[in-house]
Amino acid sequence: MRYCLPKLIVVLGLLVFGFGAQAQQTVKGRVTSGDSAVTNVTVQVKGTNQATQTDQNGDFSVAAGSGAALIFSRVGFATQEMPVGNRKYLDIHLVVSSKEMNEVIVVGYGTQKKADVTGSVASVPKSRLSELPVTNVLQAVEGSVAGVSVTNTSAVPGATPTVLIRGQNSITANSGPLIVVDGIPLSKSGGSINDINPGDIASMEILKDASAVAIYGTNGSNGVILITTKRGVTGKPVIRYSGYEGIEDLAHILKPRSAASYVQKYADFLQQTGQTQTNPVPNASELPNYKAGKTTDWIKETTRQGIIQDHNLSISGGTKDVRYFLSGEYLKEKGSIKGYQYHRASFRANLDFNLTDFLTIGTSVFVNNNDYGGGRANLLFATAMSPYGQEFNPDGTYNIYPMYPELLYTNPLIGLYQNNVNHNFNLNGTGYAEVKFSGVLKGLKYRLNAGYNYIPSAVYTYTGRNDNSPLGVATTFNSETNSYTLDNLLTYNRDFGKHHIDFTGLYSAEQRRYFVDAFSATGFINDLLAFNNIGAGATVSAASTGSGLPNGSYSDRYALNSQMARINYSYDDRYLLTLTARRDGSSVFGANTTKFGVFPVAAVGWNISNEEFMKSVSWVDNLKLRGSYGKTGNEAINVYGTITTDNSVRYPFNGISQIGVLAGNLGNSNLHWESTIGTNVGVDFGILKSRITGTIDVYSTHTDGLILKRQIPSVSGYTSVLDNLGKTKNQGVELTLTTKNVNGKDFRWESMFNFSANRNRIVDLYGDRKSDTGNVWFIGKPIGVVYDYKKQGIWQVGEDPSKQDPGSKPGDLKFADVNGDGKVTATDKVILGQTAPKWIGGMTNTFHYRDFHLSIFIQTVQGVTKNDPDLNYVDESGRRNTPADVGYWTTANKSQSRPALSYFNTRGYGYGSNASYTRLKDITLSYTVPPSLLDKAHLGSMTVYVSGRNLYTWTKWIGWDPENTYYGRGTSDWTNNYPTIRSVTVGLNITLR
Repeated sequence: MRYCLPKLIVVLGLLVFGFGAQAQQTVKGRVTSGDSAVTNVTVQVKGTNQATQTDQNGDFSVAAGSGAALIFSRVGFATQEMPVGNRKYLDIHLVVSSKEMNEVIVVGYGTQKKADVTGSVASVPKSRLSELPVTNVLQAVEGSVAGVSVTNTSAVPGATPTVLIRGQNSITANSGPLIVVDGIPLSKSGGSINDINPGDIASMEILKDASAVAIYGTNGSNGVILITTKRGVTGKPVIRYSGYEGIEDLAHILKPRSAASYVQKYADFLQQTGQTQTNPVPNASELPNYKAGKTTDWIKETTRQGIIQDHNLSISGGTKDVRYFLSGEYLKEKGSIKGYQYHRASFRANLDFNLTDFLTIGTSVFVNNNDYGGGRANLLFATAMSPYGQEFNPDGTYNIYPMYPELLYTNPLIGLYQNNVNHNFNLNGTGYAEVKFSGVLKGLKYRLNAGYNYIPSAVYTYTGRNDNSPLGVATTFNSETNSYTLDNLLTYNRDFGKHHIDFTGLYSAEQRRYFVDAFSATGFINDLLAFNNIGAGATVSAASTGSGLPNGSYSDRYALNSQMARINYSYDDRYLLTLTARRDGSSVFGANTTKFGVFPVAAVGWNISNEEFMKSVSWVDNLKLRGSYGKTGNEAINVYGTITTDNSVRYPFNGISQIGVLAGNLGNSNLHWESTIGTNVGVDFGILKSRITGTIDVYSTHTDGLILKRQIPSVSGYTSVLDNLGKTKNQGVELTLTTKNVNGKDFRWESMFNFSANRNRIVDLYGDRKSDTGNVWFIGKPIGVVYDYKKQGIWQVGEDPSKQDPGSKPGDLKFADVNGDGKVTATDKVILGQTAPKWIGGMTNTFHYRDFHLSIFIQTVQGVTKNDPDLNYVDESGRRNTPADVGYWTTANKSQSRPALSYFNTRGYGYGSNASYTRLKDITLSYTVPPSLLDKAHLGSMTVYVSGRNLYTWTKWIGWDPENTYYGRGTSDWTNNYPTIRSVTVGLNITLR
C-alpha cells in the first residue's frame, strides 16, 4: 500500500502537468515568401500574449506546447496559422497580399495605414538602412528617395551631408529638414545625425508636402525626417552582432604635373611673359633635387590607405509586460588624407513597461561621443608643390617652405604637427507615459513625451614652431547646449461601422539654451604646454565664438510653444479627409508683431481600387488619388535677430586701451514668419498582383514674406535691416517605381527607380520686382545661379581683340559681347546655369539566387552648374604646380578651352562648368547561411557580405569630384578639401539563439 500512493501521485502529476498544461518546447523556423526571407513577421502563440518577430534572415524562435498553434502575420502578406504538433522546426511560406496599402508607416505623433495617408510620405527602403556600411544614415538615403537631394560637399570623416526636400524655399534662411528621433526633435536641440547609430534605426520616413509636415508646424517647413529606433519584442533574448571592416581611398585623384611637365610649364610661363630663363625651376631650393633627379610625389606623401571599421552589439527581448533593446557601437575611421580621423562610441537603451492594462511607460536613452581631433595634411597645398621641393629639413622635420624663397605655399604636411582636440558628447534621454481608456472612452489615449538633450563640445588647438607659428598660438572653444521638449498628446481612434475617426491633439513646449566661451593666446616660450595653460601666453584675448557673434563668450535662449489638432476621417476605406492646424509661438520674433503663427492644411484622398466598379479590373491591386493644400511657416532668423545690438570695440585713449561700442545689428520688431502655401497632387498605384507599384507626385509652393536685408542710408549708423520682403516659388514632379521583374523559385530580380525634378525661382526681392545683381539674385530665376561672362574660346594669333576686348592678347580668354555694344563689359554677364540640380534619380537592381543576393545602385544628378576652382588658379601659374588634366594655351596647341599661363584673370571669371554626374554608388553581394548549417553551430542567422561604394563616376567635370565643394588658397575652410572616397568593406551579421 505504501508503494501505491507515490505511484498514484506520479500518474496524477503526469495527467495534470504533462497532458493538461502541455509540455513547452522551443520551436524554431524560418519564414519566406517565394525564395526570400521575410523580416519583422509577428509569430504569436494562438490564444496567448506570447509573441516574437523574425529577424533579418526570416528566422524565429518561440516556446510553445505541442498542441498549440502559431499565427504568422505581417503587413503586405496574408495571415497564416500553423499547428505545432511534435515539430521543432517549421518552414513557413507567406503569400503576398494584394492589399499592400495596409502597411503601417510613421507619420508623426503616431502611425497610419498607408491606404489612409493623404499626404506625401516616403519610406526609405529597409535595405538601404540595414545593408550599407555608412557612418551616418543620410549617406544611405542619397539618391534613393524621390524629392530628397542629399549632397556630400566634403568627405571629411564624420562630415554630415546637406539635405534639401523639394528644393529651396527661403533665400537666406536654413532650408534643411527637421530630424525627429523617436518623437523628439534632434536637429533643433543642437544634435547631429552623427549622434544616431545607423544600426539602431528600425524605420525612416520622410514627410514632404504641407499635409504631411503641418503637424510639426514651423519646425517642418522644410520637410521632416522621422527616425524610429528599434525596440524590444516579447520573446527570448536575441543577441545580434553586426560589424564590418574595409579600406578607403580617394575615388579620383587630380594628379599634379610630372617633373618634366612642371619644368616645361615654367619655361613656357617665362616665354609667354617675356622673361629670360636663368634656371630650369622657379626657386633656388628646388635646384639640388633637380640636379640629383630626385622628385617627391606630394599626393602620395599626403595620402594613405584609409581604414574603416564598425562594431555593433545588441540584445533585445522581453516578456508580456517588459520589453528591452540595448545596443552599443564603436566606429573608427582612419581617413585617406593623413591626420584625418573620426571615432564614435555610442550606447542606447530602449525600455517599455506595461505597468497595468491601461498604463504603459517607457524610455529611450542614448549616449554618444564624436571625436574629430588630430592635425591634418593640406591637400590643396599638396597639389601646388613642386616635385623638386624639399620635403624634410636635415634633422628630419618637415621643411616649412619646400619651395623657398616661395612663401605663398607651405609644406602640406606641417599641419600634422598641430595639436588639435575636437569632440562633442550627446547625452539624450526621452521618456513617455501612455494611458489607454476603456468603456465609453475606448479608443482614447493620453501620452506624455519628454525629452532632454545635453551636448557639451570642445575644440582646442595649438599651432607651434614646427607648424609655421614662431610665437605659438593657442585657442580654446567650449560650448554647451541644454534643451528639452514636452509633448502632451491626446488621441482618439475608433471605427463606427464604415466610418473611421482618428484625432490627434497636441500641446508642446520646447526650449534650448546655448553658451560658449572662446579665448586665444600668443607668445609661448615653448610648445610644451600647448593649450593646457593658455594664461602662459604673452597676449591673451577673447576669440571668435562664431560668425556674427561677439568674441569671448555668448549665450542665448530659444523657446517654442505649440498647439496642434489633426483629424483623419475615412469612409468605407474609400474616401479620406485630413484636417490639420498648428499654432506656433516663437521667442525669436519682436514685440510689435504676434509671436504666434497659425498654419492650417486640408487634404483629401480617394481609394479608387476599393470602389465596387473596380472589382472587375483584376489587374489593378491599388489605386489611390490624393491632394493637399495648406500653409506652413519658417522662423527664418536667429535668436535675437529682431533686436538692435551693439558690438564692443577697444580703442586707445590717453595711452590706455578703453572699451567702446559701435553699431552692430539694427533690429526690426515687426518681423514675422516666412509663410509657404503648398499644393500637392499624388497617385499611389499597384498593378499585376503588385508586381509593379509606385507613386507619382506633382507639387507647387509659394513662399511669401522672405526675410532679407533691406539697404538703408548709412547716416543711421547701420547699412541694412532685416525685413519681410521676398517671394519665391517651387514646382516639381516626383516618381517612385518598384518592379518585380522575375519571381522564380530560385531566381528573383527586383528593381527600384526614383526620379524627381524641381524648379525654384525668385518672384520678388524688395517689393519692386527688381533683381539684385550684387547678391546674384534674379527675378524669375533660381535662387542659386552662376552669373558670369560667356566664354567663347581663346584669342588666337592673328585675331584682333582690340575692338571687342581692348587689352586682350593671344592666349587670353575670349568672352562674348552679349549685348552687342561692341565691347565686353560687366553688362555682358549672363546666367550660365543653376547650382541646384534640375533633376535627380536613382535606380537599384537586386538579384536573388537561392541564398545569394546582389544589389546594384546607380545615382544620377543632372543640370548642375558650378564654378570650378581647379580651373582657376588666378595668377599663380608661374608659382605653383598645376593638375595634369588642366592644360594651358600655347602658340603650338592653339587651345580653345584653356588660357595661356600669362593670362591675368582681371575679370574674376569663375569657370562655370557642368557639374552633372552619374555614379555607380554602391554594390553589395551577400550570402545568407542556410538554417540547416546554422543549427549545428547553434546560431539563429548569419549573413556575410562585401560592399563597394562610390566605385565609378561618369562626368564631364574636371576636378576632384563634381559633388564636392573645393576651397581655394586663402580660405579658412581648406580643411574641408576632402574629395569623395571609394571604399570596399567586408561585413558580418550574426544572430545568436
